[in-house]
Amino acid sequence: MSETFQFLVRHGYSVLFIWVLGEQLGLPLPASPLLLAAGALAGAGQMNLALAIGLAVFASLLGDLSWYQFGRLRGGKVLNLLCRISLEPDSCVRKTEDTFARNGARSLLLAKFVPGLNTMAPPLAGIIGMRLWRFLIFDALGALLYIGSFIFIGFIFSDQIEQVAIRIANLGFWALLIVIGALVAYIIWKYVQRRRFIRSLRIARITPEELKQRMDSGEEVVVVDLRGSIDFEADPKTIPTAIRLAPDKIEEGYQEIPRDREIVLFCT
Repeated sequence: MSETFQFLVRHGYSVLFIWVLGEQLGLPLPASPLLLAAGALAGAGQMNLALAIGLAVFASLLGDLSWYQFGRLRGGKVLNLLCRISLEPDSCVRKTEDTFARNGARSLLLAKFVPGLNTMAPPLAGIIGMRLWRFLIFDALGALLYIGSFIFIGFIFSDQIEQVAIRIANLGFWALLIVIGALVAYIIWKYVQRRRFIRSLRIARITPEELKQRMDSGEEVVVVDLRGSIDFEADPKTIPTAIRLAPDKIEEGYQEIPRDREIVLFCT
């Protein structure tokens, strides 16, 4: 057995726990490949299947609980922080708010399978004031479903995964470079995707100071508050005379917006 496999056998539980915890805290560390590897090692008799699942679920729950408490303490400010640090475009991050607002605790059951929602769901649960026991139950079930699925797939196909892993391990240093290169490429691609989205929004923007000056001068400007329900509940203050229109109600309420004046849209 190669040194790589020896290392995983000796430190597999620690690596699994730290990796899953890091992913749930927001680091760009996709946990699914490691969960598959843990399942394959369990299938080969090198790891305890129940212990691997239990440790990974506990790590996931620990990371999510940190975000939940952060959401309860900081409210809507957490959403702004997540939008700044997330590799997903803001549109993707914001769509998850509507999904969570519609489905509540049930969203936690499948949140880890959905990019964006995986990161946003725990703090959103804290922001809306979901009871801690309810959050822990649904989040633990969701983590068990996600982690158990990948580990069991690795367990069932352990022979095939082990053969692939041995070939990769035989590459030695080059395998490490390939893994690091793939991770860096993924982060760069997500970053470029996000910057393109932000650049598209800069085509026609107005600063809060410019808007205030125009309103103070008596210029007729229609302001539309497009914040989602969770954002609005976290910070209900808005611009005077602004029309409140939730994003999911645009098709129904767009007729409320006058067409004979300049329109300014804003959200968080």
